[in-house]
Amino acid sequence: MARLLILGAGIAGHTAALHANRLLGREHEVVVVSPNSLWNWIPSNIWVGVGEMKPEQVTFPLKPVYDKLGIQFHQAKATTLHPEGDSERPRPYVTIESTEPASIGRIENIAYDYLINATGPRLNFEATKGLGPAHNSFSVCTATHAAETSAALDETVERMKKGEKQTFLIGTGHGSCTCQGAAFEYLFNVEFELRRRGVRDKARIVWISNEPELGDFGMGGMFIRRGGYITHSRIFTESLYAERGVEWITRAAVNDVDRDAVAFETLDGERSSIQADFKMLLPSFSGVGLKSFDRSGADITASLFAPSGFMYVDGDYTSKPFDQWRPSDWPEMYQTPRYPNIYAIGIAFAPPHSITRPTFSPSGTPIYPTPPRTGMPTGVMAREVAHAIVNQILGRDRPAKGASLARMGAACIASTGVSALKGTAVSMIVYPIVPDYETYPETGRDLNYTFGEIGLAGHWIKHLLHFGFLYKAKAKPFWTMIPE
Repeated sequence: MARLLILGAGIAGHTAALHANRLLGREHEVVVVSPNSLWNWIPSNIWVGVGEMKPEQVTFPLKPVYDKLGIQFHQAKATTLHPEGDSERPRPYVTIESTEPASIGRIENIAYDYLINATGPRLNFEATKGLGPAHNSFSVCTATHAAETSAALDETVERMKKGEKQTFLIGTGHGSCTCQGAAFEYLFNVEFELRRRGVRDKARIVWISNEPELGDFGMGGMFIRRGGYITHSRIFTESLYAERGVEWITRAAVNDVDRDAVAFETLDGERSSIQADFKMLLPSFSGVGLKSFDRSGADITASLFAPSGFMYVDGDYTSKPFDQWRPSDWPEMYQTPRYPNIYAIGIAFAPPHSITRPTFSPSGTPIYPTPPRTGMPTGVMAREVAHAIVNQILGRDRPAKGASLARMGAACIASTGVSALKGTAVSMIVYPIVPDYETYPETGRDLNYTFGEIGLAGHWIKHLLHFGFLYKAKAKPFWTMIPE
């Protein structure tokens, strides 16, 4: 009997667990470790943040699902990784610390034959002074954060109804932040909600981002065909901001958030600030802080994890100029070079380089997005890694498909307002995610499979996907028919 241990139960870890368990059956063990008792469909947190949904509509308890499927579940956080075992334990193992209320702090060691690191990110609010729900800004990174943000939005709207003008600042709260898409969605849902509540005229709405230009989204932007012309996503995005009356600040690294204002540095070195009453700024991400030790007890963390805390996998991490990176440098199987039975997927793996060109201010501050590694691509890599491990456990001689972001497309529906008849969403498809200028020298992507459109149909698709993915995550009948 082999044991597959999965650290994390977000989109990456949960998807891998469902597929591996389905393929392995009860003859082998699938064990999941997560500090959270609830599964969260994170893309819908933005709707919680404007009061259109409650936290219980975007979450559900994990344990009943795993009990039904025969998956072992530990509500705990992984603290140390021992890929060679030690003198007392010959098998590789992970040390975990319980986060379950009845046993908080209890330490346990779990042996494994195969390991998937799907721990996701640590929300690194402290990287920016004053950032985060514990200080001077709001977040939609978790369902709880989003509910707090919704309550604050309600209070702000009440002040506006009494005649007060309010400034909303929404975007990224650090020069190396990723997930611009989530902030983009929240921005336009707030704008739509203010119109719906009749107070839009009392609001100044400003977007702030580390992107080089609107529409970059950490992917270097994209080209699409519109009206017979090839148009950059910057034009498409700027027109939407102008249409909705939203101001924007790009090429900016937020460095201080206080009660009434936000200070930032721009790429040209200028330091400035903006007064803001309501601030929703996303943090930078880092790894969760796993430590690793070899059989003798020596610390080998630096050989398995990048300085960011994300795990090295089968990509090319050679230091070289941005223009010398190639699509083939991106990982295929998310397998660690030193220990072939360890994989890292989703946000947990270290990207070999940025997709957007790295840029630095005169003072050396990095101001550019790090690569997005969420949503559909995460689900696909989780499925393919699960299949690869299952094939090894069952002794099947089948070639692994791989899931390189340089050979994978992605579909994204970005909500820009919730309403059955007046809602809108931006529907986007991009192929490949990492631009390939060797194959597509003019645009980096195949324009036959790359497009963007906004409208009511996108809103309905987004809404249906919410229910579809919750259904899939609960492993209900025929869940495998819903694609990643």
